[in-house]
Amino acid sequence: MMFDVEQVVQNFSMCRQKGAYGPLHYLDSAAMAQVPDSVIDAMSGHDGGWRANVRRGIHRPAEDATQAYEDARLQVARYLGAKDPDEVIFTAGATAGINILAWSLGSSLRKGDEILLSVLEHHSNIVPWQMLSERTGVLVRYLPVDEEGRLDLTALDACLSERTKLVALTHGSNVSAAITDVALIAQRAHECGARVMLDGAQMAPHGPLDLAALDVDFYVFSSHKVYGPTGAGVLWGRRGCLEGLPPAFGGGEMIMEVNLEKSSYMGIPHRFEAGTPPVTQAIGLGTALDWVMRQDIDGMQRHLTGLTDRIMAGLITLDNGSNRIRILGPALGEERLPLVSFTMEGAHPHDICQVMSDRHGVALRGGHHCAQPLHTYWGIHGSTRASLAMYNRPSDVDAFLSGVEDCMNLLCRAV
Repeated sequence: MMFDVEQVVQNFSMCRQKGAYGPLHYLDSAAMAQVPDSVIDAMSGHDGGWRANVRRGIHRPAEDATQAYEDARLQVARYLGAKDPDEVIFTAGATAGINILAWSLGSSLRKGDEILLSVLEHHSNIVPWQMLSERTGVLVRYLPVDEEGRLDLTALDACLSERTKLVALTHGSNVSAAITDVALIAQRAHECGARVMLDGAQMAPHGPLDLAALDVDFYVFSSHKVYGPTGAGVLWGRRGCLEGLPPAFGGGEMIMEVNLEKSSYMGIPHRFEAGTPPVTQAIGLGTALDWVMRQDIDGMQRHLTGLTDRIMAGLITLDNGSNRIRILGPALGEERLPLVSFTMEGAHPHDICQVMSDRHGVALRGGHHCAQPLHTYWGIHGSTRASLAMYNRPSDVDAFLSGVEDCMNLLCRAV
């Protein structure tokens, strides 16, 4: 099996459409990836067939829905390299998964305990822990970053102590594109008795994972970034960690018995899935991950690395030593996620995105990307981000670079 981007493109209806300016060059997959036809077919097949609620219905549609839902859990477990599917909890997304953990794990934390985050984090991995701090007095500490937007691991030992109860970090930055050195962090954290959670929202789309090798305790990611539907995500946790946590939400489906004085709860994963779960979305997510696993992953990663290098080299050429364009994150040729954030002197990211969309049919993301602390560290208010997925072609990059040149001429004349 060899990776062929033209064959991949045929799986995505969006890539087969043309807008007012010709083909849409979609370079915003770090915010939301497109959905392959097989995922749409799986979801419409469920909702258009014998649609039913799961687990408790004593009839054929409910049994079929339950089987499809649990099959999706198995597909997620395979993608994560998890041997126990009961460790997979379906959520509304990575944000929901982190909030569940903040409530469940947070209920056991006390004033003086510490949680270690980093300056790289998405707001979804900052705000829930700040809210926990406000409720309990838990101290939130931050691992610093270097000038290229990598975690500064020389400060790791100084940030860890016996008071550290959780280290919660991004697996890969949605702004700098830096990839976290998980092995060292997990080792040091566990030596201190702390648990480790990774926010895999940006890493999960780029191929199956091996959580056993990562040696972390919790992992979260969102469906809509891994070619799946919105409204779904995953919180994975080691069985031993999950079984010791109380549920974050109460309601139907997660209980053993309810009386007027007290209730008892089911085991994992159901104790964390209160109410009717996102059945259709889970089926779509499972189908999406199965589709990704059937691709040439090594070939896909080489393809994305090549496109990322093409973007960075093109930006360097356009800048031509003028220092008007600043590329954020690791330098060309160094390991990074397939996304590139940059600033342009004299041009606001929103204006760049508007020009790129209206004049070139290029879809980008502009702003602080829900990572204000990192932008503050760099002394900038925002950046423009191009992010890639396996359906992107070299022509998308060429359209992007042509648009950047246009922006430089149009928006930076007064500089």
